[in-house]
Amino acid sequence: MKRYLSVCLFLLVQVAIAQKPINVDNEFAFAAQQYALMLKSHPDTTKFPQSTNPDGTVRNMSSDWWCSGFFGGSLWYLYERTKAPALKEAAQKWTMAVAKEQGNTGTHDLGFMLYCPFGNGYRLTKNATYPPILLTGAKSLATRFDPKVGVIKSWNKFQTYDYPVIIDNMMNLEFLFWAAKTSGNKDFYNLSVTHADNTMKNHYRPNYSSYHVVCYNPDGTVTAKKTAQGYADNSAWARGQAWGLYGYTVMYRETKDKKYLDHARHIADFYLNHPNLPTDKIPYWDFNAPAIPNEERDASAGAITASALLELCTYGGPSSKIYYQSAVKMLESLSSPTYKANLGENNNFILKHSVGHKPQKSEVDTPIIYADYYYLEALLRYDTLHRKPEFRS
Repeated sequence: MKRYLSVCLFLLVQVAIAQKPINVDNEFAFAAQQYALMLKSHPDTTKFPQSTNPDGTVRNMSSDWWCSGFFGGSLWYLYERTKAPALKEAAQKWTMAVAKEQGNTGTHDLGFMLYCPFGNGYRLTKNATYPPILLTGAKSLATRFDPKVGVIKSWNKFQTYDYPVIIDNMMNLEFLFWAAKTSGNKDFYNLSVTHADNTMKNHYRPNYSSYHVVCYNPDGTVTAKKTAQGYADNSAWARGQAWGLYGYTVMYRETKDKKYLDHARHIADFYLNHPNLPTDKIPYWDFNAPAIPNEERDASAGAITASALLELCTYGGPSSKIYYQSAVKMLESLSSPTYKANLGENNNFILKHSVGHKPQKSEVDTPIIYADYYYLEALLRYDTLHRKPEFRS
């Protein structure tokens, strides 16, 4: 009987531990302190915090870099939770610092660069100066869509190919859907659907993993399927799988077309059931990297995936509880000392251990600004859900 009671007590303790919610207030309090230090070390709004250099110094980039919008976007998330006036002022300042990129037709990353800061800023403040900037940016982005090819062109050139499209491009479509609703211009909506449909057809393998780069001919036929930042052309680059999962979840939200929901679920199932996904659910930088388990983890892919799953789980289905619980495990891991920095360390970024571009030996096992952004977003989404009975453990 004593042994039976001991086992029951042990199980009850384990359930209590499993059900203990993440303390979102504590996580945002720390993040706000860390970013206050980041702001103090970045008085110049032409130098956007990006990562850490090999010598340990902070890596800053200019406004035309694809990640320039994440700092302002993160500041908006911090303001959303804390309501601190200083964070609102800083968010406004760093948001306007990328305004000049609204006319940049040379990049496909305007969703990241503009919608993350201006979109969140407008959502929270209704600042009337923001929508015209966003709509100009959406028009700039739309110039990269060729209706004969049927996808938004990513880079201007990749190797010998003139029309490369990367899976990351799915992340721009939320911006274009906003523009369609705000302007009434249905073209933004239609090109987003066309891009998503062709990406679904050409980027995905039978097991629902994604190629990183698909290169098109002028008539829309595919000439090559490659990788840039992954281990190999046929491997599953972790952050690419996260971009696709997030993008198709957004596609379902904006269109209510079930084929996108089904596709997002298939991507999630590939990701979560992969034998190389570690028990803490923070992936290696590529699911097929050759030296697993001695490969770098990618906290950014974990944060993006957690945020995507916390939306996907709200659309029902038999796996919704699994998606929610997996996302919570990812957030628990990211909030632990293994991945979260100490105050004043890590060049004042929140998360450690992300991987940007390992084949080029760039940003390998470093903090990266977009990991922080999606981590904060995921925490906010978790905070909305964890009190609901259907998501309780």
